[in-house]
Amino acid sequence: MKPDNVYSPISSNCEKEFFETLIENNALKIERIISKGQCSPENGWYDQSQNEWVLLLKGSAMITFSDNTIICLREGDYLHIPPHQKHKVSWTDPDLETYWLAVHY
Repeated sequence: MKPDNVYSPISSNCEKEFFETLIENNALKIERIISKGQCSPENGWYDQSQNEWVLLLKGSAMITFSDNTIICLREGDYLHIPPHQKHKVSWTDPDLETYWLAVHY
């Protein structure tokens, strides 16, 4: 057993959004996400069957919901997204890596 670090660098240069599952079982999934200017595709929404709790560890981002509500997230902000609450990441900082911790339960 050895510790790891949520801020560990990734091997790519962030041309694509990076997803890493940290823990997963039947009821829970915790993942680290690193974005740098990426956002969700224009067409389509995330429509998840589970709750999602996200914590923005570093950087900044905006999440847009299907009712046109926009939530701006900065370092330390967290958000609970209920099941089937359609949403998308509409902006992440193009100049800084944005580190997310996402908990699906």
